[in-house]
Amino acid sequence: MFRRDLRPDSWFFSFLVGLSRSLLAFAVLAKNQTSKGFAPVIIETPRHTYEYVATALDWWQADRYCEQRFAQLLFEPQDTEQGSFSKLLQSHHITGSVWLKEKDTVLHKTKRRRGHTVPVLVFRDKTDTKYVKVLSDFPALPAVTACAHLQWDTRTQEIATIFSYAVPAFINEFQLRGFVDEEGFVRFALIVHGHHSPYLPVFRADGQWHHFCITWQQENGTWAIYADGKRRASASGLCSAGPSAPQAIFGQGTFIIGQDQDSLGGTFRAKESFSGNITDLHIWQRVLSTEQIEKVRSCWVIEQDLVFGWSSNALEVESTIQAVTTQLLCPGPVEECRVLEVGSSGFSYASCLQTLPFICLYSKDAYWQLKRAQLESSHSLASCVNTLAVRTVIPDSVFTSDVQDMNLSVALDALDILATVLREGEVPVLDPSDLLAVLQLLKQVSHVEIQEGDELEMLEQLGQYYMEVTELILEEQNTGTWSSVSQVIRGPMAVVELCDRMLSLLVPLLTPERTKITIQHGNVGVEVRELELSEQELSGEAYVVQSPEKDRHDFIEVPVEEMQRLKSRGLHRVTVKNMWFGYGSLQRCLSSSSTGAVSQDTAASDRGQKYLSTTVGTAVISSTLLSDYQEISASVRYRLQHRAQDLPNTLVGPICAFWNFSLSPDAGGMWSTAGCSVVMSLPDSTACFCNHTTNFAVLLQVYEMERTTKEELTLQTLTFIGCGISFCALIVTFILFLVVRVPKSERTTVHKNLIFALAAGEALLMFSELAKTNQVLCFMVTACLHLFFMAAFSWMLVEGLLLWSKVVAVNMSEDRRMKFYYVTGWGLPVLIVGVTLATSFNKYVAANHCWLNVQTNVIWAFVGPVLFILAVNTFVLLRVVMVTVASARRRSKMLTPNSSLENQIGAQIWATAKPVLVLLPVLGLTWVCGVLVHLGIVWAYVFTVLNSLQGLYIFLVYAIYNSEVRNAIQRMKDKKKALSFTNCSHPINYLSSPRNTTSWETGKLSPAAESALPSPVQKEPPVKNITNKGNFGARIPIGISSIMSPERPAIELTAFKCSVSKQGILRLFSRRCHPEAVQLSSPHWTHEKGRNGGIQE
Repeated sequence: MFRRDLRPDSWFFSFLVGLSRSLLAFAVLAKNQTSKGFAPVIIETPRHTYEYVATALDWWQADRYCEQRFAQLLFEPQDTEQGSFSKLLQSHHITGSVWLKEKDTVLHKTKRRRGHTVPVLVFRDKTDTKYVKVLSDFPALPAVTACAHLQWDTRTQEIATIFSYAVPAFINEFQLRGFVDEEGFVRFALIVHGHHSPYLPVFRADGQWHHFCITWQQENGTWAIYADGKRRASASGLCSAGPSAPQAIFGQGTFIIGQDQDSLGGTFRAKESFSGNITDLHIWQRVLSTEQIEKVRSCWVIEQDLVFGWSSNALEVESTIQAVTTQLLCPGPVEECRVLEVGSSGFSYASCLQTLPFICLYSKDAYWQLKRAQLESSHSLASCVNTLAVRTVIPDSVFTSDVQDMNLSVALDALDILATVLREGEVPVLDPSDLLAVLQLLKQVSHVEIQEGDELEMLEQLGQYYMEVTELILEEQNTGTWSSVSQVIRGPMAVVELCDRMLSLLVPLLTPERTKITIQHGNVGVEVRELELSEQELSGEAYVVQSPEKDRHDFIEVPVEEMQRLKSRGLHRVTVKNMWFGYGSLQRCLSSSSTGAVSQDTAASDRGQKYLSTTVGTAVISSTLLSDYQEISASVRYRLQHRAQDLPNTLVGPICAFWNFSLSPDAGGMWSTAGCSVVMSLPDSTACFCNHTTNFAVLLQVYEMERTTKEELTLQTLTFIGCGISFCALIVTFILFLVVRVPKSERTTVHKNLIFALAAGEALLMFSELAKTNQVLCFMVTACLHLFFMAAFSWMLVEGLLLWSKVVAVNMSEDRRMKFYYVTGWGLPVLIVGVTLATSFNKYVAANHCWLNVQTNVIWAFVGPVLFILAVNTFVLLRVVMVTVASARRRSKMLTPNSSLENQIGAQIWATAKPVLVLLPVLGLTWVCGVLVHLGIVWAYVFTVLNSLQGLYIFLVYAIYNSEVRNAIQRMKDKKKALSFTNCSHPINYLSSPRNTTSWETGKLSPAAESALPSPVQKEPPVKNITNKGNFGARIPIGISSIMSPERPAIELTAFKCSVSKQGILRLFSRRCHPEAVQLSSPHWTHEKGRNGGIQE
């Protein structure tokens, strides 16, 4: 009865119990997902996974929430995706505003950028003695901006002069004055050229620090006053009245802080003096924009057009003025953050401290890899650490970590326990979830806020534990674990980012007495140091790291010349952060993962090598320079020891590279070589130079040796011997062309230029190896080699063009053709080399020899034009062969119409082979064999022999077997023999008879005679009277073969027979030497007067 009566009540009671259990389970699930608020909503797309978190957090907390879960705060969608993305969110009942992250903007949390230590000038009372003089030369100022931080003395309401600038021509040239009004506001007035602006309120006289800026420009006399980032007053017309106005503020004046100058640099009055504190005064010779003024207010220094920067060394301080150091609280440069309005698909801005929901973005593969790691976790590390700590240091799930700030004491205790567990080897190999949990803890520790009263010794101990934990998780046994979570953490360089963030926390430990802090644990080392640039003599500061391996050390340094450059920019002190990660899991993961790719195609094959792979073969070393917590760019030098590569038949080539986080951001970045170059490479180390600061390493490109060392040595020997022979042959050929007086023509001119360029290039090539130890000399040799070999190929192109002009009619005069040939032969190479040097100066020379860098696109500045020239010359040669074969066929039919088939085929073969053999060396077609070198060592030998002996080939074809050269040499011999006839003790002219009054023309027809006769007819040689001139006797006519230009057939002209026998010459000699033996009627010579008075045989 009782049970039956209570059935409805018991059913309702059971429902309540079940509901409470469901709510409790939901609450537990929500707690596991987020520390507060509702459970996140997961949205999946084909490429990404989105996690919507309804819990409202400020922008920085939202960003850290996503970072702790190895995700990113949602980036601003592209314009084409806004509508679809907004609909996607609305389909999951998500509306309202959510935080966004802008890709190109780095937000600095306000409280992380408030510290700015500066020297402050204290003007305690209004006197006529206290002043500060600025020791800078001021130029003429057509526009000016002056900014400073000011603390006004509220005890007086009299007018005070913040600063005054006077020149000899005008005392009140530029001045800022102020006073406190009855309502408690400080009012400012600006004076330019004696013209006074009205006093206008700018900030409250509350005894606090305020930032102000005043601007003025000559155009229209426009001026403005800013206070605490806001424009308080502005107008135009200040000193703009009058026919000659406005004028610029005169230069070379005297600038005084705290007093009004009634005379140049003096005559101060106490009632107009300043009372209060002033610091951080900067003056620019232009008007800064509102955004730039906001940056200056945030303690950023704008270097452009800066006339005076705040520095104690640039001030002359009166002895009674107190100078102290204080820390200003500067606001952050960005105080508003981007917001996505889901309902309207629009964007807006909101205060970054406002709390809003947000969305975390994962790549889909990384999200499921993270889920898989969580499901397969053994939680062994978490249980060990939490048991030892008697609290939860490492959560069971990566999705339950909190974003609350961790104080210094808690962080130190957590890392101490974690380091103990890892050090004692309680977990020999970390599983993926353990590694992710450690990285989460390191992220939390790197966000530790240093509070007032914290012991700085604890901070240094925290750094010690941090680096020890990092070194322990990078041990080699964890390499596989790092690879398995690489997509989740976006590459192994994430740990380097964490260490860099931690190193920034150590900066407050630096003092004037302690300028350097160094921490090293095994394969991980860090250093932070303060460099004083105001010293008279600067020296390069190097960070030297001793590797755990014996006698191996790496270093990185900022060169002295770079320190001088920073000093010239007005910087007085910089902070340097250095890190070093020895070879271990980090390098192995970078070598094996896709993120280890290099942004430039450096995998080029050279010298019989086949590219295999690129590995990180050294430690990773980094350097970052800071000035007032702002990163500044500077050049660095570093040297890293190579990791031994025990690979048979391989060659390793070093590349200087740095890790660029902005390239492929989804993968965490990739290696890049931009701005880096090899300075020196040794078998066990490489020295590099980079024009920026970041994380560096030396990549080792591994090549398979397609040729043995013996084969390489043989090829080098053949090249040296062949180039030596060719160089000598080319020099002899060049001298022959000059000495034997070969008839001038286009062809001989082109030959001489080609020979000169080729000889210069081969001479440099033979001795280029001697220059590779000297960087500057090697660079010059490379440029000269590039120029002369490029010129040689250009003149080979000219040879082809010249041949084409003979085969195909070209309507161009000879002078114009030669100008075009010179421009092509020398102008084109100079242009190519100049453009290459201008665009690729730092990547021009190869690392191991003095030639173009084949690991970059620079090599195409030679290979590209060469391939083009070879293609053109191949076409020209084919055309010449076709014309020659056709001509030979016609000639054969005319001269020997009844010849046998074998003779005709032989003639055709010779007609084909002859132009090929003659033209190959000057057209450079032997270089085509270079395309076949990769097929085998035989082609390498063929290519080396043919091209190293190219000069010898030219010597044989164009000197020894050249009819022009041989005829010129024969003429020289004949002339020498003829001249020897006159060398008698009593010379007498055997033709001095009065009967012989005619003249001889020796050598060639006069232009008139040549034009008078038709070309096919044999011309009679004109005759010249032989007369006796002094004791030299008569000129003896000699045989001459005149080789005309190739455009027309050669015509052989003889004054008398060329083939004079030895006996005839002896008889002629006896007649010359013995006058009594002269018999003009000798039967061996018969002279007969021609119609022109000549004598013919």
